[in-house]
Amino acid sequence: MAKDTTKDFGVWDGEKTVEPPAQPDAGVYFIGRIRTPWKERKDCPKNAKESDAVCTVEVDLRWADGLKDVETCSHLVLIYWMDKAPRTLVLQVPGHYGVQRGTFALRSPARPNPIAMSVVRLLKIEGNTLSVVGLDCLDGTPLLDIKPYFASTDSVPDATVGWHRAKD
Repeated sequence: MAKDTTKDFGVWDGEKTVEPPAQPDAGVYFIGRIRTPWKERKDCPKNAKESDAVCTVEVDLRWADGLKDVETCSHLVLIYWMDKAPRTLVLQVPGHYGVQRGTFALRSPARPNPIAMSVVRLLKIEGNTLSVVGLDCLDGTPLLDIKPYFASTDSVPDATVGWHRAKD
C-alpha cells in the first residue's frame, strides 16, 4: 500500500481527494536518483524553466551502458517519480493561480501516478553521472527514464492550454 502523503502535501480549500485502487496495475524500475539543491517542496521551483541550478543525475551502474552516445545530445527528457507527492487529489487549487482545476489540466506533481518530466540541457557526463540544467524536483527523486529530446518531433510551438492563456 502506498504511503498517503496528502497530509505532508496539504489539501487546500476547494480540493478533492479520492480513494486509490487497492492494487497497482504495473511496476517500474527506478534507474537512478536525481540530486538537486531542494530538500523541501516550498523551496522547489514551480517549473523547470524557473531554475538555472546545475543538478546531477546518478544512473545506477547496472543501467550505465544505456548512456552510450547520450553525450552527443544537447538536451534530454528526464522522466521521474515524484515520490513525495500525494496520489489522491483529483481537484486542486494551485496557490499561484488560486482557481480550482482538474488534476489532468495541471502539471502539478500531485496525481494518481506522480510521473513528471523535464527537458534538461546536458552539460556533461562523467561515468554514470550527468550534470544538467532544467529540473524542478526534490533531492533524491527517483529517475524512471532518460530519452533524447528531438526538437523536430517533440516541440509543438502552436500548442495551447486555454485556461493558462486566458489568465494573461
